[in-house]
Amino acid sequence: RRTMHTSTSAPASRTSVAAPDRFRWRVVDIVVAAVLGVALGLVFWGWNTVGLAWFTVMDGFTPGLGGFAVGIWLLGGVVGGLVIRKPGAALMVELVAAVVSALIGNVWGIGTIFSGIAQGLGAELIFLAFLYVRFTLPVAMLAGAGAAAGAWLLEFFVFGNIVKTVEFNLIYLGTILVSGALLAGLVGWLLTRALAATGALNRFAAGREARRDV
Repeated sequence: RRTMHTSTSAPASRTSVAAPDRFRWRVVDIVVAAVLGVALGLVFWGWNTVGLAWFTVMDGFTPGLGGFAVGIWLLGGVVGGLVIRKPGAALMVELVAAVVSALIGNVWGIGTIFSGIAQGLGAELIFLAFLYVRFTLPVAMLAGAGAAAGAWLLEFFVFGNIVKTVEFNLIYLGTILVSGALLAGLVGWLLTRALAATGALNRFAAGREARRDV
């Protein structure tokens, strides 16, 4: 009876240990998340000029269409989640990228950091909804849309869009969700695959998956 008890309880013990281990951050996770955040912060900084110009032109045609330009600023949460695959990764990478963009200098100043938090949380909630076990293209696109929803909510309640017309806010919501799904979700998934193909992600599940697909 004692032997039976030992054999049936051992798998449960291994399971209880494995689950926390899968979510535990390693030193390499922290380092790579920081590197990704800085690199994408530089991308954000470069996009500040191009994206803002695109946003302004599109809004000039129809207020709210500028949302199509936002997706690149949402890449951090998607790429961070796809690469690190740990709770908090999407938020950390998006936030670090936002801080870098703010420190280098942009027209939004400290507000960029609040945007990074909202956008990172939006992506994080999507990865959480899939329990950090699914990292397919559809999940990446949902994460991009989640980051876009976070950005939209922040701008609506904190940055003053609440006083704008219902038409503007609905158009902006639709365009920013599409942009998030495509420019952050799809592009972020492709970028992760490209990084994995170089061997840079060999210590991550994303890199091992890329090798299996070759």
